[in-house]
Amino acid sequence: MNMATTRGQPKTLSLPNILTYARIAAIPVVVGCIYVQAILDGPLWLRWVAVAIFIAAGITDYLDGYYARIWNQQSAFGRMLDPIADKLLVASCLLMLAADGIIHGWTLWAAIVILCREILVSGLREYLAGLRVSVPVTKLAKWKTTVQLVAIGFLLAGEAGDQVVPAVTLIGLALLWISAIVTIYTGYDYFRAGIHHLIKEDEG
Repeated sequence: MNMATTRGQPKTLSLPNILTYARIAAIPVVVGCIYVQAILDGPLWLRWVAVAIFIAAGITDYLDGYYARIWNQQSAFGRMLDPIADKLLVASCLLMLAADGIIHGWTLWAAIVILCREILVSGLREYLAGLRVSVPVTKLAKWKTTVQLVAIGFLLAGEAGDQVVPAVTLIGLALLWISAIVTIYTGYDYFRAGIHHLIKEDEG
């Protein structure tokens, strides 16, 4: 893409943001495939469609940040929308997998921990933004997100994946628990950093 063209575009229509829009647009498609297959007893190949779209959405999560950096198209709108797109995708998939019964029993607690952490960090970031305080994403948090997305990918494959490799669902559940455990630590890390700024604000 020509650099002059990218610089002339409105930032909300830059390629990085378009990739983020695509990730949001993928959510109803993934959810719809799993709903039709699991709830309406549709064909198993729909799970592979869901996995393929989910993987494509995960790739856009990397590409939007990459292109925003190399083309200098980082924007406040993109920084706001990117984490929202991630959280919408993860939350929608976890809820659909719980409705499907793939996530059940004790594993529901792993999903609850992940969702509660996302809400906590989002609320904390929103408040700190009002104080003009930025809470950077740690490397461990990025690894947590990667493990989380891989876990969801395995679980979306579910029964269809088990027909190819019998342990696909079990691997997905194990990775989900690993993600939940790391989530507790990273969530506490963010909370501790946020509380530090909140205390300073009250004292000031």
